[in-house]
Amino acid sequence: MEIQTIKKIEKEALKKSSTDFARLGFALFFMVAVLLFSFLSNGSIPNNIFLAVAALIGAYMAMNIGANDVANNVGPAVGSRAMTMKMAIIIAALFEAGGALIAGGDVVSTIKKGIIDISAFGGNPDQFIWAMMAALLAAALWLNFATMMRAPVSTTHSIVGGVMGAGIAAAGFSIVSWATMAKIAASWVISPILGGVIAALFLFSIKKSITYKEDKIAAAKRWVPIFVAIMSWAFVTYLTLKGLKHIWPDIVNLVNILPLVSLEMTKKPSFLTALTFGAITAVIVYAGVKKKLSSSTTTLENSTSSVNTLFTIPLIFSAALLSFAHGANDVANAVGPLAAINDAVVNGGVNSKASIPLWVMGVGALGIALGLALYGPKLIKTVGSEITELNQIRAFSVAMAASITVIIASQLGLPVSSTHIAIGGVFGVGFLREYLQKTSKVTTIEHDESIIADEKNTLQAYKAELAKLEKKDKKSQIEYERIVSLYKLITEETKLIKSTKKHLKNTKKEEYVKRDAVKKIIAAWLITVPAAALLAGLLFYMIKGILI
Repeated sequence: MEIQTIKKIEKEALKKSSTDFARLGFALFFMVAVLLFSFLSNGSIPNNIFLAVAALIGAYMAMNIGANDVANNVGPAVGSRAMTMKMAIIIAALFEAGGALIAGGDVVSTIKKGIIDISAFGGNPDQFIWAMMAALLAAALWLNFATMMRAPVSTTHSIVGGVMGAGIAAAGFSIVSWATMAKIAASWVISPILGGVIAALFLFSIKKSITYKEDKIAAAKRWVPIFVAIMSWAFVTYLTLKGLKHIWPDIVNLVNILPLVSLEMTKKPSFLTALTFGAITAVIVYAGVKKKLSSSTTTLENSTSSVNTLFTIPLIFSAALLSFAHGANDVANAVGPLAAINDAVVNGGVNSKASIPLWVMGVGALGIALGLALYGPKLIKTVGSEITELNQIRAFSVAMAASITVIIASQLGLPVSSTHIAIGGVFGVGFLREYLQKTSKVTTIEHDESIIADEKNTLQAYKAELAKLEKKDKKSQIEYERIVSLYKLITEETKLIKSTKKHLKNTKKEEYVKRDAVKKIIAAWLITVPAAALLAGLLFYMIKGILI
């Protein structure tokens, strides 16, 4: 039997190791392919080796973004079983790559969020190239480590820390815009709190309006179309503001071709325009969902689990739209520094803005999709099931928080992280569950404590009776039988008290949010910027030492 067990363990270990080697092989093949493509296609450019190595690092960074950051978009949907892991990876990979290629933009800021002053480089392209390479590699290494530790962290904060650390190493502390860094530090608190509060509010609203009602199906017919319409409004507004801003002029030109339609030409969509698009979509969605529910809910049971199924399709759409917006927005984390290096190598100067060649955007898009497919499941499981238990309603509330928080924060000028918002939303629904269970817990605790007190009194009475009988010198047959009976009763009462105490202890300790996961994730958030900065500084000195 033991030999069979050992053989089974060996078989599983070999299977796991072969899978790990296959993943590593695909990742290395992609990075080497990017290296060779960049080197061969830019062979006529002086110092093209820098660009080729930078492209390799950019590919590595893109895969780490896919492995870590994308989990926030699909993790809740997978954790709630609205979609399978395979389905989530396929949808997210397609929409991430589509967002990056379609709406990723032609021009990107070379220095993320203006955290350092590029004039400090004095127009020296070599120092600038080394700094950007160090920043990109440091951010990628930190993300790789965080993914191994199953800690979802902000890729934006990772690259911000990398650029800051490399900038300090290259030109001193004066190069950093500390006011901008203060705003980014503020997002560590603002993002999760906003996300958690909004997710909890939506979950509580759904519970009060639907799941707490006696006739849940009738309540669902009334309220589910409203909640899905609100989600549609939020996502279309979010997608217009964040996912379509880079191609907005092209969209305006296309729309203005239509009769009776005229949009003002602007560089990016206004908030009012985005709200209008969202409102039109919400009305259409409301009518469609209401019509669908009026015919389908007759087959549903009057239960919370049945109501949960009504949120499955909206969750799939939310995962797809979040992935598209993330690909359009966060691809700059992978290709921004790479585009800066490309511009510095090709033009021999240092610029605050740089055009993105199609091949550079392709590296970001394909890298994110590949990283998600190869290494994404770890973080998807963490976000979806290892922080708190999610069902479709809770996951829907998290998705709502992810879109609405970004909209509110962008209009108020508050710096937020999409990663922190999503994880904050997961925290929020978990802590709300704990709060809502508080009343029933108090009742259970009081009941258990009452039982323990009564059983202790009974036990004392049995012991007192037993002691009195055992003191007698002469005992009748009935008294001997009673003594035997009392020993049994005392044993039973002792067991009952122990089991009730254990139940009471477990009730008091019961938590819907795993505290160890919360501590680990918050710790990773706090050290992301300084860790990436320190690593980037060290890498800059290493690169400089090798090349000088």
